[in-house]
Amino acid sequence: MSQSKIFCRNRALGYVSNEVPHVTRYIQNRKENLIVTCVGKSFHTYGFTHFTLLSVSGTHPGDITCMAADTYHVYTASENEIFAWRRGNELVHNYKGHESTVHCLLPFGPHLLSVDEDSNVKVWDIKSETSIVELNFSNRSFKITKMMHPATYMNKILFASEQGELQLWNIKTLKMIYKFQGWNSAVTALEQAPAVHVAAIGLASGKIILHNLEVDESIFELIQDWGLVTSITFRSDGYEIMATGSLSGHIVLWNLNTKKVESQILNAHFGAVTGLNCLPNEPLIISTSPDNSLKLWIFDQDDGGARLLRIREGFAKPPTYLRFHGNDGDNVVTSGEDSSLRIFSTLTETFNKSLGRASYHRKSSQKKNRSVEDPLIMPYITEFSMEKTREKEWDDIAAVHYETGVVTTWSYDKLKMGQHKLLPEDFKHKHSICATTVYLTHCGNFVIIGYNNGCVERFNIQSGIHRASYGVDGAHTGSIMGVTADNLNQFVITAGKDALLKFWPFKPLKGPLAKLELNHPVEFLRKHDESSLLAVALQDFSVIIVDFNARRIVRKFEGHMSIITDATFSPDARWLITASRDSTIRTWDIPSSQAIDIFQVPKACISLDFSPNGEYLATVHVDYLGIFLWVNRTIFTPVSLKAINSEAPVPIVPLPGMDELQPNSEQNIMEVENDVDDEYKSPEQISNELITLSSLAQSRWKNLLDIDIIKKRNKPKEPPKAPEAAPFFLPTIPSLEPKFDFSDVTTSKESNKIEMHSDFQNLTIFSKFLLSTNENNNFLTAFEKLMSMGPSGIDFEIQSLSHNPSCSVELMFQFMKMIQNVLESRKYFELTQAFLGLFLKTHGEELTENKKLYDCLCELQQVQEKTWIELQTQLFDIQSVVAHLKKV
Repeated sequence: MSQSKIFCRNRALGYVSNEVPHVTRYIQNRKENLIVTCVGKSFHTYGFTHFTLLSVSGTHPGDITCMAADTYHVYTASENEIFAWRRGNELVHNYKGHESTVHCLLPFGPHLLSVDEDSNVKVWDIKSETSIVELNFSNRSFKITKMMHPATYMNKILFASEQGELQLWNIKTLKMIYKFQGWNSAVTALEQAPAVHVAAIGLASGKIILHNLEVDESIFELIQDWGLVTSITFRSDGYEIMATGSLSGHIVLWNLNTKKVESQILNAHFGAVTGLNCLPNEPLIISTSPDNSLKLWIFDQDDGGARLLRIREGFAKPPTYLRFHGNDGDNVVTSGEDSSLRIFSTLTETFNKSLGRASYHRKSSQKKNRSVEDPLIMPYITEFSMEKTREKEWDDIAAVHYETGVVTTWSYDKLKMGQHKLLPEDFKHKHSICATTVYLTHCGNFVIIGYNNGCVERFNIQSGIHRASYGVDGAHTGSIMGVTADNLNQFVITAGKDALLKFWPFKPLKGPLAKLELNHPVEFLRKHDESSLLAVALQDFSVIIVDFNARRIVRKFEGHMSIITDATFSPDARWLITASRDSTIRTWDIPSSQAIDIFQVPKACISLDFSPNGEYLATVHVDYLGIFLWVNRTIFTPVSLKAINSEAPVPIVPLPGMDELQPNSEQNIMEVENDVDDEYKSPEQISNELITLSSLAQSRWKNLLDIDIIKKRNKPKEPPKAPEAAPFFLPTIPSLEPKFDFSDVTTSKESNKIEMHSDFQNLTIFSKFLLSTNENNNFLTAFEKLMSMGPSGIDFEIQSLSHNPSCSVELMFQFMKMIQNVLESRKYFELTQAFLGLFLKTHGEELTENKKLYDCLCELQQVQEKTWIELQTQLFDIQSVVAHLKKV
C-alpha cells in the first residue's frame, strides 16, 4: 500500500449509521443491550447505557449490504461474502458461495440463512462454514425482499417477495408449506407480532397488514400517510403499540386495540427511518437512518408519545469546513451542508457536541415539526473564524453562509447559535451582495467581513454594532477573497480578485498603508498566528508566502494542477500543507522552499487543518460524511524530509478507515517506510586522518577511574548479626574438675576458601577473546565486547586480567596490544583513554616488574602521545577559527 512520508492514516470521525438497518443483541455477561450500526465498510458497536462506542470492526472488501445478530455473533454481508464476528471486532467465520450480492441474513439456531440479489437462498452451518441447503427462486415470479422465522413454527421460514406474495417453507424438508397471495404491492417490512401466528407486513403502498399465518386471514389493515413502510417493531412492555417508519423520517405509533394512531414522532430523522427496534420489556425504541444518526426514544409522555432520550449523530450531508479549537488539539469544529455546526472530539465520541443548525429565526426553528427543507434554515456555512480569548463572555465564532450576506455568530461555550446577524444597513435590501470571507480578531472583539462587491466591514461581535468600513468606495474592485489582521490589531490585510494585497490601518483612514501587486487573483488567505507569515493561494494554482511585517513575498510554491481548496501551517510554521481539487495533498518546507511530501486521495480534500500540538492533520473530502485524521509520524519516528522529484509518481493513499488492509499489509508498510526513510547515516569514521569518538553515553566510561570509590559509597551497610545461640545444656567432660565440651562448636576462624589447582583456568568471555587475538589479531571484536559492558563489568574484566597465574602476563600483553591497535585506527578515542587509565591504575606494579610488559608499555606510550598531539592540534585550530568568527 502506498504511503505518505509524513502522514499516516489514523481514523475517521463522525460516522454513526447509514441506510443498513441496525441490529441489537443482549449480552448476558454485561447485563446490557448492544447496538450495532453500519458505517459503510465497517460497523460500530455501541453500549445501550451511555451510547458509548465500544468497538469498531475490521474493514470489509466492500460496503456492508445487510447485518444480523444472535447471542454469539454479528453477521455481516459485503458483496457476495458473509462474515461472522465475535466481540465486535474479531472475525471468526467467513462464508463464501454466493455469486451475487447478499442482501438479507437470518440467524436460525445453529444455522444462518442468506439471500442474494438473484433470490438464491443458502443455509449455512455456522461452525463448519459449509452450505447445507440451497434454494433457488426466480426474480421474475418471486424476488425475495424479506424473510422471517414465525414464532413456534419449527424449521419454518416465511419469505416475502417484491411481487407481494409470501411463501412458507420447511427448511429441513425443503418443501413449500403454503403460499400467500399477497396484496399486489412489494413487501418492504416483515416482523413477528407479539401474538402467535400473527405477522406484521409492511408494503410499498403504505399499508400495514396484521395477518394470521395459520388461517391465512388478515386481522386488520392500517394505512400510513407517509407512504412506503420501511420498518416495523412492537412494544413488549405491556402496551399494545406498534411502531412503523417511513421514507420521510416520521415514526408512527399505532394502538393495536383501537386500530388507530396513538401518536407520531414527526421529523424523527432527516432521512428515511430504515432501522426501528423496541427493546424487550422496556419502554424504549431505537431508530437509525441514512442521516447518520442513532437515536433512543422513551415512552413517558402523557399522550403515549415518545421523547428523545439519547442521541449519537454526525453530519447528514458532507462537511464543508473545519478548524481545530484551542491549543490542545482535542476538538475539531466542523460545518456541514446540512447547515449545522458540530464539535468532534479526537479523544472519545462521547464528547461530540452539536451547536445546532443555522436559522434565520432561532426561536421559531427550535419549535417542533421543523423539517430539513424548512424555509427558516439558512444555507450551509462555507467558512468560519473563531477565537478562544473571550469565549466565556460572548460569542466566539463568526460564520459565512453560502450566497448570503448575513454573517452569523455562535458560542462554543454555550453550544448554540448567537443572537446577532451581522449585516450593514446599506446591504439589507441588496440581495445580490454576499459575504465571501470572515476573520475574528485575536482579541475576540471584532469581526472583519469581506463581501463580493469589494467592501470590507468591521463589526463588534459582542453588540453586533457596525464599527468601520475600509476604503471609500470599497476596499477592492471585485470580490474580497481573504481578510485577516495582526494579533495586536495594528493593521488589516485584505485580498481580492483584483490581484492586490492591501494593508490597512486597523482604524481605517482614507486609503491603505501599502499595496502588494500579485500576478493572479487570490483564492484565500491563511495566517500563522505566532509568526508574520501569510499564505496566499492564487488562481494559477500556486501559493505564495508573504511576510506581512516586511510586506514582501518570501516564498512561492508551484505544483498543483487545479484550484487550491485550503491550506494550513504546521504549529512551528516550518511546513505549509495545501489541498487541491486535483485530489492531492502537498507538504511544502518553507525554509528550503521545496515540496517534501505529496500523496493523492480518492476524493478531493475541500478543507484541512493541522492540530496545534502537531499530532494530527484533519481533512474533509467531497461526498464523504466523516472527518479524517492523519497522524504526523515525525513525532514518533525519524523521517527523511528530502525534496521530492516533481516527475516521481504520486502515491495514492486510501482515506483512514475507508479501505481494507491486505494480508501482507504490515510487510508492505515496512518496505515502503524503508524505501521512503532512506536517511543519510554517518559512517563510523569519515576519514582515516581524523580521530573519531564513540557514541556511548558518558555514564558508561567517565567514572571508571573512580569506580572503587563509587562502589564503596554505594555499598549497603550490613545489618547487625545476632549472636549464635548456645545450647541450653552444655555437654561436660568427666573429670575431677567439671569442664565443658566445645569440640562440636564451630568458630568463625575456620577458612571457607576453596583452593584451585594451578592447571584449572576459569576465563571470562572477554579474556578468551583476548587470548584468541594472539592468533587472528582481531582486536576489534574484543574491544566491542568490552564496550557493551557496564562500568562494573568493565572494572571486573580489567581487574581479572591478573587473577590467573598461568596466563596473566599474556592477557595484559594482549590488552595493551588491543589498546594500541584501536589508537592506531583512530576510533573510540575517549573509550581507549578510559580503559587505559583503569588498566594502568589496576596493574601498574606488574607492568614495571615484567620486562615484556614494560617494553610493550613504552611502545604504547609513543602511540598514545602521537595521537593526543594530533587531536590537540585540531582542537586548537578549531578554537582559533571560532574565536576569530566571534570577533568578526
